[in-house]
Amino acid sequence: MKFVYFLGFVLSLSFLSCNSNGVTYAQIETEFGNMKIELYNSTPIHKENFIKLAKEGFYDDLLFHRIIKGFMVQGGDPDSRNAKPGQRLGVGGPGYTLEAEIGAPHFKGTLAAARQGDHANPEKRSSGSQFYIIHGEKQTDQMLASAENRKRIKYNDAQRKRYKEQGGYPSLDMDYTVFGEVVSGLDVVDKIAAVQKDGSDRPLKDVKMKVTIL
Repeated sequence: MKFVYFLGFVLSLSFLSCNSNGVTYAQIETEFGNMKIELYNSTPIHKENFIKLAKEGFYDDLLFHRIIKGFMVQGGDPDSRNAKPGQRLGVGGPGYTLEAEIGAPHFKGTLAAARQGDHANPEKRSSGSQFYIIHGEKQTDQMLASAENRKRIKYNDAQRKRYKEQGGYPSLDMDYTVFGEVVSGLDVVDKIAAVQKDGSDRPLKDVKMKVTIL
């Protein structure tokens, strides 16, 4: 799945922002409500980059420009700010890519980095700014077994339980970097995923975001 066509250079980052428990939270505000997101310590490159961009106001007034119900909601393209109706989106970014930190599964509500496809991006490097939040669907044992066979991986009991009860999109596992998850406001993902959209999966009415670090 090609989320973004994106080339660039690596940005060197040197700071973290976290509370006394060592956990960093971000908030994504939308007209449908707010999502509180935990940023994973296990993906420090993506975590620090997201914090930096959010503190700079990079994401403010950008759009969730690509919506596919049962799959994901995508945003973070700077070209989406004040974009005209019908304008092609999904190719913009800050001018660099990030080293992959692949490992975490794509459960419903997880935050992951978009990237260029494998053919042009065999290292699976992430877009410097574009991200998606998984909407997904509940999985069955058969669906998970199929994903395990295709990906040559094995889910543990807790992962299988979460995929079956909460849902997600295991087809993306081990191919994209998941670097956070929605810990409150999961219903907002449902609401965004349900909006009307055009033939390019862009909402007919703009869905803007504002991102802050808590």
